Amino acid sequence: MTAKHRLLALFTLLVCVCANGLAQTPPQNPPAGSPPNRPRIEPPKKGVCPLPILSALPTYADTSFFAQSNVPHGKIEQVNYKNYAGQDKRMHVYLPPDYDKDTSARYPVLYLNHGGGDDDSKWASTDPKNGGNAGNILDNLIAAGKAKPMIVVMPNTRACATLAPSAPGNDDACTQEYLKDIIPLIDKQYRSKASRAYRALAGLSMGGMVVMNTGFPHLETFSEMYVYSSGHIGEESLKKFEESYAEMFKDPKFNDQFRVPFYMSQGETDIALKNGQKVMAILNKYGIRNFWVLSDGGHEWANWRRNLFQTAQIMFPDCPGK
Repeated sequence: MTAKHRLLALFTLLVCVCANGLAQTPPQNPPAGSPPNRPRIEPPKKGVCPLPILSALPTYADTSFFAQSNVPHGKIEQVNYKNYAGQDKRMHVYLPPDYDKDTSARYPVLYLNHGGGDDDSKWASTDPKNGGNAGNILDNLIAAGKAKPMIVVMPNTRACATLAPSAPGNDDACTQEYLKDIIPLIDKQYRSKASRAYRALAGLSMGGMVVMNTGFPHLETFSEMYVYSSGHIGEESLKKFEESYAEMFKDPKFNDQFRVPFYMSQGETDIALKNGQKVMAILNKYGIRNFWVLSDGGHEWANWRRNLFQTAQIMFPDCPGK
């Protein structure tokens, strides 16, 4: 056999061996877009409600969205009560347009918290520079069909707000007042929809701490949480935050308790920006579904009014479930 014939025979043998091998062990194709030899990763599941679309924030200088307009107006009233500790307290309550006309209608409730140094009157204030203008914001959104008619409760948490995480089973003073006094009073005195699917918590700065300290341990009571310009200060506080809630965050069913993903916003020159980013890093570590919004501006009402405008439009989605 010539050298040429020997090379031809060897080539034929190699082709047969390769063909047989391929026939016996067909290749396992990775998912589209995956690198080769990478184990398959199951994608996260969808939330319990369809994912809402966040509207764009108004521009920093825009005042039209909180201006008093020629639309039907709700009303804001003051409510005095004595809390579980025997203290005399007050809160402001916004009632949507037509609340007094249709006495059979019931409404979802947003519990809206002020910042440190302020009180329950600040979100209701119509000061164009340093007021929340919550009533005008809701009036305009409801008239445009962009937000659900809702009751907005603005309590005074100045004396009870704390930076310390409220671990499950160890409620802080604000949480106790919410559960023992504020919510029962609202559900008794107003035509609220008295279930977790129709309760949302929102707050700015120290009020954002109230949202996290009260909301995370009590998702049996609330189903939506919105934090504006807030976050844990210092490594020790962050460590305690993670330690307090890690077991909850690890629960595969934890995400299902949010009818709308957890929301946090910061201004790009916000003194709370880095604090909020560190909180979000922990939530992302555990796969908590969330919206993160960065806007121009700092720790100021020009941002917080825009945050309320944006989030009020995604609250209380129409979907089944608890």
